[in-house]
Amino acid sequence: MTTLANTAQNPLVRVLERSGLLAEDLDYHVVRASMVIMFFFFGYQKWFPYEFERLVPFISNGPLIWWLYPVFGHAGASYFLGASEWTFGSLLLAGFWDKRLGVLGSLGSTGTLIATVTIIPFMPEGWDIAAGGFPAMTGNVPFLMKDVVLLAVSFYLLRQDLVRLTRQ
Repeated sequence: MTTLANTAQNPLVRVLERSGLLAEDLDYHVVRASMVIMFFFFGYQKWFPYEFERLVPFISNGPLIWWLYPVFGHAGASYFLGASEWTFGSLLLAGFWDKRLGVLGSLGSTGTLIATVTIIPFMPEGWDIAAGGFPAMTGNVPFLMKDVVLLAVSFYLLRQDLVRLTRQ
């Protein structure tokens, strides 16, 4: 009881309560908004030639996405990814109002990020030999490591939306 009393009297806790930072679901909404923003920006760059070439080492070494080049070519693969990212980002945005659409966006996001995380072990020269190899990342691997966190965020949103959907 003493800890609770001390926490309630703590001026910092009172300020945070008044600011809204302790509001229920704030973290859920911030995480959802950050994923929408991330998909908008990453999807946007897929429409330009500079990105077509930037994607080559990723798509070429992706065990789940290698087929994009034979099917669509370099520009088409980039367009496909951009359209997918905008679709999933839009569904995540719609998830603020309709959890069913949020579930679809989270599923798409999860699939996308599984596809990118699986590239990590197959990326050539991804581990710095001079530093002893794994876990000393080099080249494109550090860029891909952010997707491990984004995959966890996708699972979080998927779970949250499914739980909220079943409670409706």
